[in-house]
Amino acid sequence: MKKQILLLLVVSLMFSCSNDEDNLETELIGKWKLIEVLADPGDGSGTFEPVRSNKTIEFKSDGTLTTNNSLCDPYSDEMISSGTYKNNTITTGCQNPNIATISFELKNQYLILNFISNEGYSQKFEKIN
Repeated sequence: MKKQILLLLVVSLMFSCSNDEDNLETELIGKWKLIEVLADPGDGSGTFEPVRSNKTIEFKSDGTLTTNNSLCDPYSDEMISSGTYKNNTITTGCQNPNIATISFELKNQYLILNFISNEGYSQKFEKIN
């Protein structure tokens, strides 16, 4: 009996973990438009500020993404417009190690890219389809 309960517990844990990842991917798939930028002056007082931008990023179900701008932005003039994503991390292929990978999160229905920076720099996107 104990083995059956343990087996049931293990199976239910496996399904609950994969559902969280599936839900994240389902929410992420689609096109997102840049709407705000957070550029902290280095003292933690920065807040997201609205920007006028046509930058979009599109997450595809095969683990790839594309943008109509550069993933290397804001730290480089490199024009790399595609990459891959997995486990809340985007791999860009940019030469600068600060942007070779970018962490991201979904928060209150917004996509937030968090760039490695001493001062703090993030971009907030809104889903458009």
